[in-house]
Amino acid sequence: MTMKFRCLLASLFFFVTLGVMAQGNPVKFVEYDLPNGLHVILHQDNSIPTVAVTILYHVGSKDESSTRTGFAHFFEHLMFEGTANIPRGSFDKYTQNAGGVNNANTTQDRTFYYELLPSNQLELGLWLESERLLHLKIDSVGVETQRKVVKEERSMRYDNQPYGSIIEQTFKRAFKVHPYQWTPIGSAQYIDEAKISEFIAFHDKFYVPENATLSLAGDIKIDEAKALIAKYFGDIPRGKTKIERKKIIEPAQTAEVRDIVYDNIQLPAVIEAYHMPAQGTKDYYALQMLTNLLSSGGSSRLVNSIVDKQQKAMYVGSFPFALEDAGLFIIFGVANMNVSAEDLEKAIDTELENAKAETLSDNDLQKLKNQSETEFVNQNATMAGIAENLANYHVYFGDANLINTELDRYMKVTKEDIKRVANQYLKKENRVILYYLPKKEKKEGN
Repeated sequence: MTMKFRCLLASLFFFVTLGVMAQGNPVKFVEYDLPNGLHVILHQDNSIPTVAVTILYHVGSKDESSTRTGFAHFFEHLMFEGTANIPRGSFDKYTQNAGGVNNANTTQDRTFYYELLPSNQLELGLWLESERLLHLKIDSVGVETQRKVVKEERSMRYDNQPYGSIIEQTFKRAFKVHPYQWTPIGSAQYIDEAKISEFIAFHDKFYVPENATLSLAGDIKIDEAKALIAKYFGDIPRGKTKIERKKIIEPAQTAEVRDIVYDNIQLPAVIEAYHMPAQGTKDYYALQMLTNLLSSGGSSRLVNSIVDKQQKAMYVGSFPFALEDAGLFIIFGVANMNVSAEDLEKAIDTELENAKAETLSDNDLQKLKNQSETEFVNQNATMAGIAENLANYHVYFGDANLINTELDRYMKVTKEDIKRVANQYLKKENRVILYYLPKKEKKEGN
């Protein structure tokens, strides 16, 4: 299958699925557990001949030791190395030769792998995922290879990328107790120090059927898919180590935290990070709508005032960094030339105070609800998105059917809710303020 045809197929896949979702049709699915604890979710949509094969492991950076950070992200890479039956470096070739693509990502709370394949290659996708679940090869060659890869990724995306360390620098100041204080990229030092036996122990604890959700969406037949899943996953044994998840609660922040990071940048930036509740809570939905009020589109408060009218920022936006446990509501702005970080912060704070003081009109509230509805539909606009969301809803909320009903939670948010959460969470004693300044300013200050 040529690259051009694959791109055409992907585009067709997107628009057909989007059309179905836009009509409001519910996402139908079947879910069940295998005897070994693997949770399976199947969504059948025979619109076009493609299938998303995904597997979510409920392990992220928050499950790591403070002296061995970066393990979950390390395994995101290592699990592409090879298995007892897949030669090293061949994993990608299998999917590419079948006309598909694959990838993975790691967050604070989970690690997610996927293959997007022509539907006649479903069995291939299931075999690949079962292979790395059961027969992953963890040896000195693979470990040393991925040590280098992870360090290069950290250098390229975080250490040497302008503003690249913002999330890492913000989270380590915002969290003192909770493991969210470190981010998935982790520490190159700890990855270097770790022995192969430590990697094996981490794998054997978390990459097991009872800690995984296999989610398929696309051109499948439910009964055939079940038979293939039983064939490739049914005999995989449970893990031998019990996974105990400690509920760590970050103490309430009682005083503003301020700091400066000198970076290889030309323009200063301001980061304001406010502690917020976990995803799925009532206030989470109100904060999601608040962020649309502040920074979604040209008519939003921060963009219209600070970027367009005052021209104090090249960019300013807000986003709730929502997580399984309590996360952060982050506002990030890059100042225009000759605008100081202090001036940009004042401009941002003025708009936040306006949001706290004002009660939205009915028209403004309806606009926010319309935006939430559009975003919700777009999240399920592809089979890959549906498969991932089904897994997320199951793992985080214990209810995969939220893929059909979560929008109701947004629609229940009131004007009073939005004003209340702005006042409750966006307060100085609950925030971290970071200034990102050009390195030359530090030299001049010395």
